[in-house]
Amino acid sequence: MVLEVVTHLEQLREVALDQHGYVTTAQALDLGVPQAELSKMVRRGRLDRVAHGVYQVPQVAASQYDPYMLAVLWTGAPEACLSHDTALQAWEISDINPDRIHVTVAKKRRIARRGGEGYVLHHHDLAPDQVTWWQQIPITTVPTTIAQCIEYGVPTYLIKQALERAGQTSLLPKKRRAELADKLQERDYGGS
Repeated sequence: MVLEVVTHLEQLREVALDQHGYVTTAQALDLGVPQAELSKMVRRGRLDRVAHGVYQVPQVAASQYDPYMLAVLWTGAPEACLSHDTALQAWEISDINPDRIHVTVAKKRRIARRGGEGYVLHHHDLAPDQVTWWQQIPITTVPTTIAQCIEYGVPTYLIKQALERAGQTSLLPKKRRAELADKLQERDYGGS
């Protein structure tokens, strides 16, 4: 019988592989890794503390999606997901180019931690069918994203572009596209 010993770092790396190299304090504690051990790994250079409650495992290769995963994990909210302008850009259905990462958390969630200067936090209770996955990161669905952008005041030409492009895919059903077009019309012209 061969006994395999799995180190704390190996456990953290397994989680980080599915999260663009990141792991949270809460996830580490759930794995049975003591807080003191996290601090020790940081001192030894085996982990990098990148935000409040978020660590990066240097052995996991970086990708262009890292900042988006970090934004979601930074909130500390399990329901957090990319949304609004950022989701519109991620779905590649509009030429929008947001200067900050938009993240939605539950209405009840109050986040008071440093490091969120590059983020826009939105508070909204999303139904499970309004959230999906993109590049292993939770994100609002295309219909939800477009609805959020209409409410948030994203310029009309970008919304029309998103309706047109997404309408040519299975990501935006025809009926939902018509409803969103009506919602945009109502926003812009008061329903006339």
